Amino acid sequence: MPGENLTRDEAQERAALLSVDGYEVSLDLRSALGDIEAEPRTFRSVTTIRFRCAEPGAASFADLLAPSVTAVSLNGKDLDPGEVFDGSRIRLEDLRADNELVVDAQCAYSRTGEGMHRFVDPEDGEVYLYTQYEPADSRRVFANFEQPDLKAPFRCEVRAPEGWTVWSNGVGELVDGVWRFAETKPISTYITAFVAGPYHYVTDSYARTFEDGTTLEIPLGAMCRKGLAPHFDSDDVFLVTKQGLDFFHDHFDFPYPFGKYDQAFVPEYNLGAMENPGLVTFREEFIFRGKVTQASYEGRANVILHEMAHMWFGDLVTMEWWDDLWLKESFADFMGAFALVGATRFENGWITFANRRKAWAYRADQLPSTHPITADIRDLQDAKLNFDGITYAKGASVLKQLVAYVGQDAFLEGARRYFKRNAYGNTRLGDLLSALEETSGRDLATWSRSWLQTAGVNSLTPQVILSAEGRITELAVLQEAPESHPELRPHRVAVGLYRREDADGSLVRYARAEVDVVGPRTVVEELVGADAPELVLVNDDDLTYCKIRFDENSLATLRERLGDITDPLARALCWSALWNLTRDALMPARDFVGLVLRFAGRESDIGVLQMLHSWAHSALVHYAAPDWRAEGGRLLAQGALKELRLAEPGSQHQLTWARFFATVASDQADLHLLLHLLEGTAKVDGLDVDQELRWAFLEPLAAHGVADESLLAAELARDDTASGKRHQVRCLAARPSAAVKAQAWAQVVESDALSNALVEATIAGFAQPSQRELLAPYAAKYFAAIERVWAERSIQIGMDVVKGLFPSLRDSQETLDATDAWLTAHEDAAPALRRLVLEARDDLARALRGQACDTAAGS
Repeated sequence: MPGENLTRDEAQERAALLSVDGYEVSLDLRSALGDIEAEPRTFRSVTTIRFRCAEPGAASFADLLAPSVTAVSLNGKDLDPGEVFDGSRIRLEDLRADNELVVDAQCAYSRTGEGMHRFVDPEDGEVYLYTQYEPADSRRVFANFEQPDLKAPFRCEVRAPEGWTVWSNGVGELVDGVWRFAETKPISTYITAFVAGPYHYVTDSYARTFEDGTTLEIPLGAMCRKGLAPHFDSDDVFLVTKQGLDFFHDHFDFPYPFGKYDQAFVPEYNLGAMENPGLVTFREEFIFRGKVTQASYEGRANVILHEMAHMWFGDLVTMEWWDDLWLKESFADFMGAFALVGATRFENGWITFANRRKAWAYRADQLPSTHPITADIRDLQDAKLNFDGITYAKGASVLKQLVAYVGQDAFLEGARRYFKRNAYGNTRLGDLLSALEETSGRDLATWSRSWLQTAGVNSLTPQVILSAEGRITELAVLQEAPESHPELRPHRVAVGLYRREDADGSLVRYARAEVDVVGPRTVVEELVGADAPELVLVNDDDLTYCKIRFDENSLATLRERLGDITDPLARALCWSALWNLTRDALMPARDFVGLVLRFAGRESDIGVLQMLHSWAHSALVHYAAPDWRAEGGRLLAQGALKELRLAEPGSQHQLTWARFFATVASDQADLHLLLHLLEGTAKVDGLDVDQELRWAFLEPLAAHGVADESLLAAELARDDTASGKRHQVRCLAARPSAAVKAQAWAQVVESDALSNALVEATIAGFAQPSQRELLAPYAAKYFAAIERVWAERSIQIGMDVVKGLFPSLRDSQETLDATDAWLTAHEDAAPALRRLVLEARDDLARALRGQACDTAAGS
């Protein structure tokens, strides 16, 4: 559609010309009820925008994605919608110094999680609405200037079906049948929000008295679908919310600026959450229908705190354009972990950060699409794809390095000055750096260029020279960079030395030194003379962002004694480093699987254990030699079943091993055990096979042909809910049948009838590792279809299809060649589409290198 993909140049030109004084948005959502099949379904949206123009007489445009426009008025003059509206933009000519634009449109409800999403609960037929905009989908709901630096106050009103409640960013009240909301502070369009429907709503309150005697009172609310109300542990949500508000008030010295604080857990959500001020939205999967581990509660708490940090980093102070997306996402990711550890019961949050979040960053930073943290974002499609592991997890990791570099006090004082200077405004990189330079006394220009403006990940390796007496005569840290991104960076690191000291053989740290690693080789003078170590950990305490490597002696120690490392963070760092060696084809996949089988049963941190299970499965599916996969799968299933039976009855470790056993089960005995656990004819002491675990068992049973359509239908009857439907759809698509695969492919690729959640579920079920041959015909079909899918479907669905259906399980040179042929023949394809294909190609090439490494190890 012409103009739908707004460019940075256009946004800069418009920001130089226009400034916005305010929006009035009026929506009529009464059309949301009725026959679900009556499509297209629309609602009325009337927007009044008051704005100024720096050059009277100039022309510009407003943004709107809508099926139709009823009327447009500019400065009291009616314009012909057919002439000024092209489907995505409203042309505005002969602007005055002060202007008023009124747009009356019919906007469309969404089934893709973009704009105004409409969901019908199959359990009770209730209709639920919510909005999701970032980066640029508020224009699907009301006319606006869709870019982050044209902030303005918003006043909104909504007409809704009788009996519904409506929420927006400001406090609302029902007056004469209309929901009216208090005017907001100046905010960007992408963080405005609406939630409407018969939601289950719980309230609480937060109060804070500051040193000057002033008191801040914040009404708190939390909501979910009525069908999830029995599972909604709102008390824990409010507990973390209050702990977070206390923490950020303590550290930011700027009162929460947006009045109330509602948190909505909504269905069919594409993201984890979204930081709309006063109305944060979350995926409803954060409401747990069955037993979960503490890692799940920790993950939810982290997301709550991440979104809360955005109230300052992102909502109060917002980047000018998506180049500086990191100014909010990197900070929120770091602050989420920082607050998690500092304010809640989840004191080991940095372990999860080191093991899980950084794994995301390391993968993204080694793709051909890697980019600096401060990225080059040409347009909105670029922006959509840059919500990635670089912007979030690498950025957060680099901020942790920055805190070590400048000191925590200086870092937080810099943040406080940044908020006060730029409140309700927009900033660039330099605005933050200048505040941090003031408070730290450090020149951050070199640091910024190395860390924020270059891409790639460095590797740090210890080099140890010992005397004849067994003492260190020299310990150096070697820094390397890939040829594609040769930047060597300044790293503030802690180097830890470990050895067996206790009678039980525990590996403990007996020496530690902090040093600034600069250039290719840095000597750690402080450790000269120390006793010979059994293990050298060059990024102890996880201060910097790097790939850890080991000297030969340390690697040998890990192969034999990894489980003896007593410190859980050090152990997690070693696991992460070993996984990176596997991904880099420096360690055979079967060796990594062997380490998991030997030592994962001793892992105390449940989040690390879950990550080890994920990595072991990836090692088996993608990096193991094809002729060893069956043996590796059998070993993993045996190991998982052994640990399941050894685990403390009813423990979270038992639940985690049960889920992993289901993931890797493949032979008839294991599958029949799963079936008997479902039927209740077999039991594991303490294991509660609740509804969520039943679905986890059913997927492998479906994939291996044990659970047929009738069994899955019976399970849906048992769990006739929206969640149950998603599980059933995934299991149906997993069945080993050519007809099943053809139907699933057609539903996702050839039709847009499925909602975003069911598209996601179908894709998840479609590609099963045990069905490589069955999936063979879809490699060619994939390359024939993706350009059309990208052009015809929303960007979210396009991303899901292009990433999710890439033929990664056809892991052969033939598929790699087919990918290269497509890239060569489609050099003019949308850059965002080419990026996704390039990333998938890189993963495939990495898998083939890993398989070659593993094959060599087995020969």
